[in-house]
Amino acid sequence: MSQNTANKSVIDQAKAVREGEQFDIARMDAWLKTQAPSLKGTPEVKQFSGGASNLTYLLSYPERDLILRRPPFGHKAKGAHDMVREYRVQAALKPVYPCVPDMVAVCEDPAVMDCDFYVMDRIKGIIPRANLPKGVSLSEGETRQLCQGVIDKLIELHQVDYQSAGLEHIGKGAGYVQRQISGWSDRYDKSKTWNVPGWAYVRDYLRANMPDDVATVIIHNDYRFDNLVLDADNPQHIIGVLDWEMATLGDPLMDLGNTLAYWVEANDDRLQQMLRRQPTHLPGMFTRREVVDYYCDKMQLSPDNWTFYEVYGLFRLAVIVQQIYYRYHHKQTRNPAFRNFWLFNHYLHWRSKRAIKAGAR
Repeated sequence: MSQNTANKSVIDQAKAVREGEQFDIARMDAWLKTQAPSLKGTPEVKQFSGGASNLTYLLSYPERDLILRRPPFGHKAKGAHDMVREYRVQAALKPVYPCVPDMVAVCEDPAVMDCDFYVMDRIKGIIPRANLPKGVSLSEGETRQLCQGVIDKLIELHQVDYQSAGLEHIGKGAGYVQRQISGWSDRYDKSKTWNVPGWAYVRDYLRANMPDDVATVIIHNDYRFDNLVLDADNPQHIIGVLDWEMATLGDPLMDLGNTLAYWVEANDDRLQQMLRRQPTHLPGMFTRREVVDYYCDKMQLSPDNWTFYEVYGLFRLAVIVQQIYYRYHHKQTRNPAFRNFWLFNHYLHWRSKRAIKAGAR
């Protein structure tokens, strides 16, 4: 690595809590100390800016840093933002997939907060968002090593024996592909606003081209660079995988399609670059095609219809974008970052149609 990264400036930092997203610190602190009696003092509370779904806070106690996760304020899609489930999935996964954070406590008492929430230990390191932090400089070869490690961690997850881990209950088994196409289509209808497309052509394509599940494995469902934690002293080394809200049992190629919907290459167009949330544009990073080929070779899979998984990932991302924009549109969140999400919905619609046409040639 070109520069020494062992300094605080490259560690992911929290900021002041956003207006309208505060909670009663004293009440939370009193409850937490009943669950973790060794905690001393009063926590300093800050908020991480990353993520557009569940809210993530840093609780800095004098001798221990903890993370609190809670749902967003305002409109919530049915079945989404299940904090208790997210906590339990991670607790069960930790012994067989060590990159999961250590869980501390989960709260279902509305007297403590207006929602369920949970607390876990902080994994302190680099979170690679749209760009690597200043002070982290990787060569092209080191970047490729990081990229390969990211895909390897996804493969490692997909190879976990979910039955031995006691996680049979987190999914519904066979029929995952069909359930996803139906479910995300329904979520889109419920979050649609007047200024976005109906997606009829794309949804018809997905319904008409659904393959059978290639396997049933534990899938993360939101696997991206900015849900990973890198070792500050060795950024090619992944020490944490975060944000297990949507983890379930499902088709691994659907999970890969989700991941590649966020994968922006250096030569992609301007609007796609505006969507970039991870440093996949850097020299040395795999292209989307290289990711598919590498993953399928390691997993011994040969997708006959990759266009389906690509389009599914784009449509699903559009639904997530729209659900977030719905909250902004109806003034249920004030985060200005969401103001133009309706435009990205249009863009993802265009990309999906382009992918379908390219796949038909």
